[in-house]
Formats: sequence, C-alpha cells, structure tokens
Amino acid sequence: MTSKLDYAPTTSTGEQVTATPRRALRVAVVNGSPSEKSKTMGLVDVVLQTLARMLADEAVAIEQARVDVYRLGPTFTGALEREGIASDVEDALRRVEQADLLIAATPVFRGSYAGLFKHFFDLVDQYALANKPVLLAATGGGEHHALVLEHALRPLFGFFQALTVPVAVFASSSDFDGTTLLTPRVYGRIEMAITDVIGLLVTRATAS
Repeated sequence: MTSKLDYAPTTSTGEQVTATPRRALRVAVVNGSPSEKSKTMGLVDVVLQTLARMLADEAVAIEQARVDVYRLGPTFTGALEREGIASDVEDALRRVEQADLLIAATPVFRGSYAGLFKHFFDLVDQYALANKPVLLAATGGGEHHALVLEHALRPLFGFFQALTVPVAVFASSSDFDGTTLLTPRVYGRIEMAITDVIGLLVTRATAS
C-alpha cells in the first residue's frame, strides 16, 4: 500500500518556507518493517525531514510515496513473478521504479534484510533502478548489525546497477526512545549522506 506524506519545508535555519517550490523530487520509501510503528520508520522520518529541509534551500519540494511491505497482503506474498500481480502491488512497484530517489529501509533479521523487503525487490524490474540514487537505512539491536548495510543491502542494489549513496545510515535500539531517534551522531550521519548527493538530487528534481 502506498501513501503520500507532505513535509512542511524549512530552511537550514529552521524558518518555514512560504514561497511555492519551483521543483519537486519524487521520493519513494520502501519500509521493510513488519510493524506499523517501528524504529525503522522513526529513522526514515528523520531522513525525510532532513531531506525536506536541505532541499527547501534549493526551492525543491518532496513528493513522497511510501510502501509498507507488510501491508501488501497475500497477493503480494504469494506472487512468484510480476505478471498477473494485484493492481495495488503493481502501483507500489511502479512508484518505486519511477522515483527520483529511493530510500530503502529495513530492520535486521538474522543478520540480513527482512524477507518481505527482499521479496518486494524480487518483483522490481531488473533495469528500473539503474542509475537511480538509493539511500540505504537499517535498524538493529546492536552496532554489529550495521554490517547489513555493506554486506547485504549494497550488493542487492549493486545488482540493479543503482547509484547507492556512499554514506549509509544505521541506528541501533539504544539510539531510540520508543520509535523516536535521539542520538545526535545518527542525525549528523544523515546530514552527511544527503550533503554528498544534494547536487545530484536537485538536478533530478529539475529533470522530472
């Protein structure tokens, strides 16, 4: 299931932007968590808020599509191939394939990404993510789970020939109060990840 969320853009100094943005960046989030409220989406929310703030300085807005894989239901979990898939699942796949930026986020299970998260990308067209910026994000019980970013997620998107953002983002359970991200170090890493590709994202927004 997909949904759109709007983030009120603010400048780097925290002032709300009142002018109408001239451009929009289509951002798709694939959330691999099996829970409605999760630390993974708590982390993604901070990524989206930071992205909206930094793009506001460039007069670029965000158009967000979010895919919660656990909501896609039995027509998704039982699908072995793209042909004949339910319309809502097809819509979710197309939103991801047509996005200017993909945020791929998952909790760590058994040392890797969630099974439904991988199943979703098993249905994505092999060449649809080529040259697409992909920001990798993950949550886990401890810092050792951060290895999932380089050992599982980056190789997966390497298969798709995607442009994975050089700085990936990980947060452990101790970085949260419930689902609220608290640790300044993680906030700083999110800013670093976006700073590295902000020029590319503005260019993509102009082209869309």
